[in-house]
Amino acid sequence: AIGLKEATQEEYIEHRVKQVRYLVKLKAAGVPIVEPIGGHAVFLDARRFCPHLKQEEDPAQALAAAIYVECGVRTMERGIISAGRDIKTGENHHPKLETVRITIPRRVYTYAHRIIADGIIHLFKHKEDIKGLRFVYEPKQLRFFTARFEQK
Repeated sequence: AIGLKEATQEEYIEHRVKQVRYLVKLKAAGVPIVEPIGGHAVFLDARRFCPHLKQEEDPAQALAAAIYVECGVRTMERGIISAGRDIKTGENHHPKLETVRITIPRRVYTYAHRIIADGIIHLFKHKEDIKGLRFVYEPKQLRFFTARFEQK
């Protein structure tokens, strides 16, 4: 209920947008992001971030995992893993985009997102170290929630 009330307050909305805009530091460092930047998140372009990984190596999921290891921050893959498989053929859907969503949690009142930005910039400078992934466990439904992976 608090969140719904806050979401209608101009000051709160302005603060949230400014928090996300702080992450424009990523663009200045050459990190490939999807533009325009939204009001609640920044999306990394995982294909351009990890051009050495084929889509079948799950570049967005691999990048999300690398960000978690580097920064301790959970992000969200939006690519081949989230797209799922064709029900009839079992083949992966191949979306045009492979992105990683960096969402600013609600009710965070600081601009200490430099840890996230600095960690991602560091990863970008060492992007060749990011390895592709393969399933260790793949559930039949909602695989992006409970699947498990290992590096190739």
